[in-house]
Amino acid sequence: MSGSRVLVAGASIAGPALAHWLRRRGAEVTVVERAPGLRSGGQAVDARGVAKEVVRRMGLDAAVRAARTETAGAHTVDADGNVLETYRADDHGGDGYIADIEILRGDLSRVLYEDTRARVEYLFGDRIAELTQDADGVDVTFASGGRRRFDLVIGADGLHSALRAMVFGPRERFVRHLGLVLAFYSVPDEFGIDRWMIDHQDPASGRSAGLRPLKDATRAMAMLSFPAAGFDVDHRDVEAQKRLLRERMAGLGWWTPRILAHLDDTPDFYLDQVAQVVLDRWSHGRVGLIGDAAFCSSPMSGGGTGLALVGAYLLAGELAAAGWDPEAGFDGYEKRMRSFVEANQEIGRLHVRSRDAAAAEPEAEPEALTALIERALNGAELPGYAGVPDAGAAVSPAAR
Repeated sequence: MSGSRVLVAGASIAGPALAHWLRRRGAEVTVVERAPGLRSGGQAVDARGVAKEVVRRMGLDAAVRAARTETAGAHTVDADGNVLETYRADDHGGDGYIADIEILRGDLSRVLYEDTRARVEYLFGDRIAELTQDADGVDVTFASGGRRRFDLVIGADGLHSALRAMVFGPRERFVRHLGLVLAFYSVPDEFGIDRWMIDHQDPASGRSAGLRPLKDATRAMAMLSFPAAGFDVDHRDVEAQKRLLRERMAGLGWWTPRILAHLDDTPDFYLDQVAQVVLDRWSHGRVGLIGDAAFCSSPMSGGGTGLALVGAYLLAGELAAAGWDPEAGFDGYEKRMRSFVEANQEIGRLHVRSRDAAAAEPEAEPEALTALIERALNGAELPGYAGVPDAGAAVSPAAR
């Protein structure tokens, strides 16, 4: 099969990143996104370790760096605002607590979309309603009523992936709640954080509140978290989520009341459980998964964006190297990604446990922890894929 017709579900980060590499490898790519357009805002995400090399190979290093939050570092503070610890963005070669490449999820999504939109078909405001696959392809019916046939379909539609539920089974089989809930939303920077992230954690209750800088220095991104043994609030019921947040954050000191005062006028509220996705296999026939849909490591890992970017490079490369044979291509992708994914998921679990004052589990030995961190940062090899077609990186608008 020369080239391939590929449908990608989801236009956040993993979807457009995969579209970039699929197109370069010779595929004809369509991305379907149920939202009417790109979603702005969201939490700050990071590119660390090997993910920075993927960004460079995409030709997007300048565009991504131009959209960074430009966070100078972070202070952890007590309830009175006294600084407990300080971390700088250049610590550990830019791969530390605050990454050198830190960017809002929505801003990275826009960079990837701008890079691909001239060569990739985007269908906003639509979704996959039904699909049926056979030995030669996948027949897809869209919610809008259209019907098309593709050689491959890839789900890049996040933690709550509808495609995963459709093909692999109900979410309860794969989504593992880690006992924490996170919320993000932008607020006016009436606090004077001045390019620094400020984080307050209350070990007694397991709750935290923080602020991080945005590209627009007049605003800041609020970050709130609280422990929760279960989570049964609909991920699209925003008013119920806000009520829950107010209830669970009541009584936490520091700047928390001032942050909560902006809850009703923020344009970009987001709340969800801290969870991971664990599957024995990330493909079924001609349907595959990538990013949070396949192997969400949770925001506590700091590695979700890296997994999406590296996964996009490897999935497209392995499929093309296998002549677009789904079984061989998906097998190669899983073999190259599995250890990298598992390391990042373990980092996420360790970070959640470290916030639990009642946790009885011993800390990892320093040598083992160092090895785990290195595997989570650089544990995926990036083959050059010599002999595989490469149309070359487009020059993104921000880099011209």
